[in-house]
Amino acid sequence: MKFSQIQGNEQVVKALAGAVDSGRLPHALLLHENDGGGAFPMALAFLQYLYCSDRKDGDSCGECPHCNKISKLIHPDVHFVFPVVLPSSSAQSEHSPSEQFIPDFRTLALEKPVFTEGDLYRALGFDGKNPVIGVAEANALLRAFSLHSLEGGYSAALVYLPERMNTQAANKLLKMLEEPPAQTVFVLITHAPEKLLPTIVSRCQMFRISSPLVSAAESYDDGGLLSQLMVALLSRNLAEALSIGEQIAALPSRESAKGFCRYAAEKFRRVFLCQQGLSKLAGDDPEAAAWASKLSKRFPRMALAKLDRTVGMIDRNVNIKILFTELTDSLYMYI
Repeated sequence: MKFSQIQGNEQVVKALAGAVDSGRLPHALLLHENDGGGAFPMALAFLQYLYCSDRKDGDSCGECPHCNKISKLIHPDVHFVFPVVLPSSSAQSEHSPSEQFIPDFRTLALEKPVFTEGDLYRALGFDGKNPVIGVAEANALLRAFSLHSLEGGYSAALVYLPERMNTQAANKLLKMLEEPPAQTVFVLITHAPEKLLPTIVSRCQMFRISSPLVSAAESYDDGGLLSQLMVALLSRNLAEALSIGEQIAALPSRESAKGFCRYAAEKFRRVFLCQQGLSKLAGDDPEAAAWASKLSKRFPRMALAKLDRTVGMIDRNVNIKILFTELTDSLYMYI
């Protein structure tokens, strides 16, 4: 993947290439995207540029052995970490849990570089489950980074969804970021930076990856139902809010209902970022930023947890109408 193949995000490309060219590369990058927003191709293009032996005009050559291996996701010094589902006994394994699923991960990433979290779980056979990044993953990464790189130069870790780390794994990652081994670089791709340890975020250089395409989840907001719901809730009109909740429940499938929740969660995350003084991470769209800023004084963080729970209940085949009635009631009480 070359920078020239990336759509949009020119300022991010320029900053990443400049960091490599200047020799002042931060040891950790945090790429914040909407689900399916294109951060993975950006991360690959950055790594390919970093490892390329014949960079030209701010881009990798795409032809040298390093570029070839990065583009095929087979470079021995680049470690891929992502959420998986494994038995508890694997915590004592010396191997990276992600390695067991690398063939399927590689197939997905090569066929569909701009993939969603749901795409990944379906490709790995985790649909409907709760994948995590556990301590065994962090231990394996720590061991890998304690050794010299196999081909000289940098050792790198690309961590997809670090917010899926359990407490032990997150603490070990924090330790690595606090005392990074020489010539190592971490690239973290997150959908929810507010779910990460603040100390992890503070040790990363953050970039917001804007998708030139409409978020996949946004397509589930049929007729602007989320905006209508928020207007009803903010005006304290419970009857109207419940009526809109019934329209949401009537979406054509359970997957549509989950998609609506994910879309709403992305909108609410912008609100919570504004509440924490991180409005620059709320996105570049002025209208979206204004929406988030308006709600930030009245919207509690627990609303996001409620949406996450609703998605989980949909996966368990709980009645959708009951779920969205409860969700609407809860949001009404929270605001």
